[in-house]
Amino acid sequence: MTKLENMSGKYKKLLLGLLFDALGYLSFAIPGVGEFTDVIWAPVSAWLIARMYKGQTGKIAAVVSLVEELAPGFDVVPTFTLTWLYVYVIKKEAPEVIEVDTTDELDK
Repeated sequence: MTKLENMSGKYKKLLLGLLFDALGYLSFAIPGVGEFTDVIWAPVSAWLIARMYKGQTGKIAAVVSLVEELAPGFDVVPTFTLTWLYVYVIKKEAPEVIEVDTTDELDK
């Protein structure tokens, strides 16, 4: 088993998010070609982020990713990583607490 197979789902998403954010930054590597690659990468990144994060979070992140990749000057925003931080650090839902009645019926 590789280390990637042993990782929990949230850390796989973080690793993939960092990789996808890095791919988004590659448009800066070739001057003049970046705008063309952004037009291709924008819908791909929106589709990927919608698949990674289900529900309303994924839908909103997909729209943000699409607009961020198409808008000039916003390529530096790490949308995948910020979405991961929102889901697993900021939004982190508290675990459900189940209350148990500890009074014994025999004591009555």
